[in-house]
Amino acid sequence: MNKFFWYVIWAFIAILGAFCFGVLTLNEGENISAIWLVVASVCIYSIGYRFYSKFIAYKVLGLDDNRATPAVVNNDGRDFVPTNKIVLFGHHFAAIAGAGPLVGPILAAQMGYLPSMIWILVGGVLAGAVHDFVVLFISVRRNGKSLGEMIKEEMGRFTGAFAMLGIFGIMLIIIAILAMVVVKALADSPWGFFTIVMTIPIAILMGVYMRFIRPGRVGEASVIGFVLLMIALYYGRYVSSDPYLASFFTFDAPTLAMMMIAYGFIAAILPVWFLLAPRDYLSTFLKIGVIIAMALAILYVAPPIEMPKLTQYLDGSGPVFAGSLFPFLFITIACGAISGFHALIASGTTPKMIQKESHIRLVGYGSMIMESGVAIMALIAATILHPGLYFAINSPAISIGTDIVSAAQTISSWGFHISAQEISNLTQNIGEQSILSRTGGAPTFAIGLALIVHQIIGGSAMMGFWYHFAILFEALFILTAVDAGTRTCRFMVQDILGNIYKPFGNTHSYFSGVIATALCVAGWGYFLYQGAIDPKGGIYTLWPLFGVSNQMLAGMALLLVSVILFKMGKARYAWVSAFPAIFVLVATLYAGVLKVLPASGNALNDSVSHIAIAQNLAAKLPSITDSVQISAIEASIRSNIIDAVLCIFFMIVTVLVIFSCLRICILSLRDKNNLKSTLCESPYIRAS
Repeated sequence: MNKFFWYVIWAFIAILGAFCFGVLTLNEGENISAIWLVVASVCIYSIGYRFYSKFIAYKVLGLDDNRATPAVVNNDGRDFVPTNKIVLFGHHFAAIAGAGPLVGPILAAQMGYLPSMIWILVGGVLAGAVHDFVVLFISVRRNGKSLGEMIKEEMGRFTGAFAMLGIFGIMLIIIAILAMVVVKALADSPWGFFTIVMTIPIAILMGVYMRFIRPGRVGEASVIGFVLLMIALYYGRYVSSDPYLASFFTFDAPTLAMMMIAYGFIAAILPVWFLLAPRDYLSTFLKIGVIIAMALAILYVAPPIEMPKLTQYLDGSGPVFAGSLFPFLFITIACGAISGFHALIASGTTPKMIQKESHIRLVGYGSMIMESGVAIMALIAATILHPGLYFAINSPAISIGTDIVSAAQTISSWGFHISAQEISNLTQNIGEQSILSRTGGAPTFAIGLALIVHQIIGGSAMMGFWYHFAILFEALFILTAVDAGTRTCRFMVQDILGNIYKPFGNTHSYFSGVIATALCVAGWGYFLYQGAIDPKGGIYTLWPLFGVSNQMLAGMALLLVSVILFKMGKARYAWVSAFPAIFVLVATLYAGVLKVLPASGNALNDSVSHIAIAQNLAAKLPSITDSVQISAIEASIRSNIIDAVLCIFFMIVTVLVIFSCLRICILSLRDKNNLKSTLCESPYIRAS
């Protein structure tokens, strides 16, 4: 009877989810509530976790709680620490949920809500959550080794060496795009910049408090930090409204980029307890709290979705990002559906903290489902805006102009009617000087959140507070990711340099660490600054490159898992990782090829290709006499050439991994016993 009851419950959830999904899909233009999307998402995620993740856990991977994990075997109280699964779920989710699930869906909303909704839900359940789950599993079975090390052991040293270089290059792009989102959110925003600046002394105070005043009192320090953050956020309004004080906290994007580069270097060489750890506590606390609060607010307010199901920009002619529906939607929405960056986390600190193998399901699959839910909320935040407002915020100045009158006229000519007064009213309500061309996703998410929450708490008078609260929330955890990413990148540099000159590989050497950190920051700082001075807003150019590289990394990780499944004698289940790998790699390699094609005269194709952009800019140079403009164009040409070279390199690395995967899988089918002996799992140790 009890079993029958649960069959009925899950059948109801499936029918409800399918019905809501169908309503959203078949909608023909009438107003539709965002609640439909929330309910459909919850139902689909619940079914995916309950059934598909269980199938993978016990049929495909064979999770075994009798097998001791690396955290138990190597428990040293520092790196290897058996951790409660709920605590580890929060830690892992905080580590993987950076800017990606917020930015990608917001950019992709220019095509309408339907394509993004389908890819986030289907991709999250069948690709992204599977990717995180299986990569975490194979790392746990290999003593917590990194993705690069596992590729080298399972697929050969030659392939592994190229993969390590590719992963390093991808990491530079990831950190640059994270920093770019913060720069775009804080540009010309004294309220936002003041609040973020104040998080530095607050985090330092928390670090000193937990280390010297009240050692280990994380809860106390987090409460103190949160209260101080709210005070800083509240008084930011007064800083913004005072012309004299505001002048000290108002900077343009290039200046903020230089500040971010300096900050990234200093923060990465400071002790972890001094800034990184306390800021991590703060960001995790805020992240989970804001996500839950926003989900509840959406259910209460039930805002209507204003964006059409589909727009005229499916062909790639949209102003927010370049590229057609296929393949560019699938690389624009990265972290919300599948992300290679997660493979670095799932083979980093997390596998060293797993207490039991059964916990991998919740931590790996469950955390990605949670992040996919964040992407759905970001999509809702973008699509509940009037389309005219959405394009005013996310279109670069080169497309819509720099004043609200010209912006309103241009956007209205696209078919999304908006008045200058409507733009002005929203700008005043959120306490900003301008909302035009605030590319990067963060301002759009913050405005969407403010439009929802102010209907529950505070009314229009509190819109400014809620907007800047959301900016604080986003910037705080993105800065944490920049700090952590730079430190991880430093270790990669030291591994590479250690092969050339052994002392540089000593991770305990402060001098070597400073040199490696400087190289890392110089690498991502270059891409950040070039994005900041890009007339199209940086995100327009950088985000597709990030998407291509990030999804290539995800594809490589899934191919590694497929190889390991073949070696384990489970080739019949390899489709679990192979199918998402094939789809992701087809889309990504196709996008990569499009990004390095020469100029063809086709405006849409040329707007995507780095090579074509560089060629077209070079053709304009002879007709330009202004030295400043010439310098800017030359810098843009160099940047696009470097982007093209990186894209080609990432594709070469990916193709190497594909050939290695095919070779090993074919050998496995021919001689199963010999290949199984090359499986590089750690020895089986029974848990006590």
